[in-house]
Amino acid sequence: MRNAMRNLGGDPAKINPLLPAELVIDHSVQVDEFGSRFAIARNAELEFQRNRERYAFLRWGQKAFDNLEVVPPNTGIVHQVNLEFLAQVAFSDGTRLYPDTLVGTDSHTTMVNGLGVVGWGVGGIEAEAALLGQPLTMLIPQVVGFRLSGKLPPGATATDLVLTVTQMLRKRGVVGKFVEFFGPGIGELSLPDRATIANMAPEYGATIGFFPVDAQTLAYLRFTGRPAAQVELVEAYCKAQGLLHTAETPEPVFSDLLSLDLGTVEPSLAGPKRPQDRVPLKDAKKIFEKSLLDMVNTAPPQDEDAAPTAASPKPAQPVSGPSKLSASAVVNQGTLSYRLQHGAVVIAAITSCTNTSNPAVLLAAGLLAKKAVERGLGTKPWVKTSLAPGSKVVMDYLRSAGLVPYLEALGFHLVGYGCTTCIGNSGPLPEHIASAVTEQDLVVAAVLSGNRNFEGRINPFVRMNFLASPPLVVAYALAGEMDIDLVTEPLAVDRNGSPVYLKDIWPSDQEIREAIAAHVKPEQFRNQYAHALEGDARWQSLRVPASNTFAWDEKSTYVRRPPFFENLSKEPVAVQDIKSARVLALLGDSVTTDHISPAGSIAKASPAARYLMEQGVEPKDFNSYGSRRGNHEVMVRGTFANIRLRNLLVPGVEGGVTVHLPTRERMSIYDAAMKYAAEKTPLVVIAGAEYGTGSSRDWAAKGTLLLGVRAVLAKSFERIHRSNLVGMGVLPLQFDAGVDAGTLGLTGKETFEILGVAEGLAPGKRLTVKATGEQGSKEFTATCRIDTPNELDYYRNGGILPFVLRQLAKA
Repeated sequence: MRNAMRNLGGDPAKINPLLPAELVIDHSVQVDEFGSRFAIARNAELEFQRNRERYAFLRWGQKAFDNLEVVPPNTGIVHQVNLEFLAQVAFSDGTRLYPDTLVGTDSHTTMVNGLGVVGWGVGGIEAEAALLGQPLTMLIPQVVGFRLSGKLPPGATATDLVLTVTQMLRKRGVVGKFVEFFGPGIGELSLPDRATIANMAPEYGATIGFFPVDAQTLAYLRFTGRPAAQVELVEAYCKAQGLLHTAETPEPVFSDLLSLDLGTVEPSLAGPKRPQDRVPLKDAKKIFEKSLLDMVNTAPPQDEDAAPTAASPKPAQPVSGPSKLSASAVVNQGTLSYRLQHGAVVIAAITSCTNTSNPAVLLAAGLLAKKAVERGLGTKPWVKTSLAPGSKVVMDYLRSAGLVPYLEALGFHLVGYGCTTCIGNSGPLPEHIASAVTEQDLVVAAVLSGNRNFEGRINPFVRMNFLASPPLVVAYALAGEMDIDLVTEPLAVDRNGSPVYLKDIWPSDQEIREAIAAHVKPEQFRNQYAHALEGDARWQSLRVPASNTFAWDEKSTYVRRPPFFENLSKEPVAVQDIKSARVLALLGDSVTTDHISPAGSIAKASPAARYLMEQGVEPKDFNSYGSRRGNHEVMVRGTFANIRLRNLLVPGVEGGVTVHLPTRERMSIYDAAMKYAAEKTPLVVIAGAEYGTGSSRDWAAKGTLLLGVRAVLAKSFERIHRSNLVGMGVLPLQFDAGVDAGTLGLTGKETFEILGVAEGLAPGKRLTVKATGEQGSKEFTATCRIDTPNELDYYRNGGILPFVLRQLAKA
């Protein structure tokens, strides 16, 4: 569940079931002739019916448990709802006061750090254990100070700032550390600006990105409709505890220190593949051209309905000189005909909790759209546009400002309140666009106001993905291409034939401030959240059994009884050394949880699709991996199924493909894993640096376990995924510094033994790894990345949930 959970003082867990995967953008719906209100009603009804089984499961839980509250679907993205409604900042249990703390099953839980709440993302496995009363443990982190001074210059947004911060902190290296922002500059940032920076803590690698409670925090709590008594309690408690930041507060002492003058921040994007790769707007065209040269020399886009299989792998195609760079396709779209080229922007999405929580950038986007429409400009016909705010309040102030018609005139229709393009739910490209991209191997682009742009995440046909502020998203929809310098070249020509530059339609800071003052009102928050926990008629009418145990439907393809507790013994079986293991996948650096467990569409030729069709599910009803995460049969088949995965066991091929090494037969990773399981062969995965970066996707660990993987050997791990692996009983091992598969000469075709597990296993223990191949054997050591004694208990029990259940049984 993509949720936020509070575990202190008996406060009920708050769960928001609007899962990111539930809101897939259907282009035919969002541009319905009756307008966006009909479109979202139709979209919401469709999604509700698709996800009825999962909603019923949550509704049952709401009734069955005393300490569980559920925020119903179509309310917004949980992080924004948390910021605007749920977070208390200080808690009272009637006799004690204590700081608000939080864990959530999404990495962007850190957004609430902007409100002065210490909280971070954990895997669903840890979260489930926390709901059962298990404490969370961690090594005491270093705290990195980030000093802000000055103020943002005209034209710079909070998005530009967070992309700059992300670039700086990734370069410094803050994985597993806390980051605290301080200095005179924080007083120049609004609370939504701070939340934007805190939101992207996972992208800069930190566990949290914390801002202290100050007068801005208290003002925001009042403005968003928190009860006056609660705001007074927060102020009094923080003063008494020395937690209320003022201009006189002395600067803390930190483990490390960075600083940034806000006045140096400039309009920026990030991409085309990683959020830390900031691109100044003035250099965007140049970076596009350089990236294009790199990308035309790699494997072409694959048809999402023709995923690589043993029978039809998709090898990389050779570059054919200048003709490859000049490739284009003539597209006929109704009465329109146009030429699609490399760099065409085919997706422009105002999306994600990162930016849609900030009135400044949302109103800026609307104001820019208004000026563009008034000059007679329009979105290019090949651009798929969408508007998916993180809360309903956004549409209230956009309507109040009269900006919705202008956004809709450019195609930015409301598609719903939830995670869409940022999580990979852009929906399919129009067939004529997808065909042109595929047939001519075009490198096309998406521009989105999100927080992640990893390969294969946004859309299977889109290889360049750029993060940008909402007004820049609108600007690139108007331009329709990345091969343009928006600083010096015109976006388009107006109805009079005159060139229109970005500077001509970019709203001034004064215009944005006036719009915020006139149209963002406290009553909007109060009205939207007054009945937030009640849900609409569909939610209230869901029929669920009144029982303490859930009635599993064996015919369900959405929610099935999980296999993790089958044949669970009263006492754990002793852990053993791993012997005669084979490599399922040999991977490089920066393999994300999207590569491991994609959340997007289910390709028709994939193992997951075959399973669904065997259950009588038609392709039109596949939905997405994210929506079917309650069905392990789908999710295990989707593990390592990302079409951009590069398994070095099959060089030149992209997708979820591997080799069954004993027979040298090429097949899907799932099919190979099942073949190894039948042979009782344990499996390992070998990877490079930053393994498991990205979303805190518990299925990236659950699926790994169900494939039969016993250990993952990597140069380094991202925090949440490492924890998830331990939580599922999979052993994370880390190469020594300066060592990896390449330096050791490992091909992935060896058999592996991991020795030292059975005797004296301890946090951080050095284990011996023996690899035996055709050229003989080699031994090396690797560090056991079980980091705490509690984690060791989890591993010895086969995972955190078996450990918790055994503890409950003993009690």
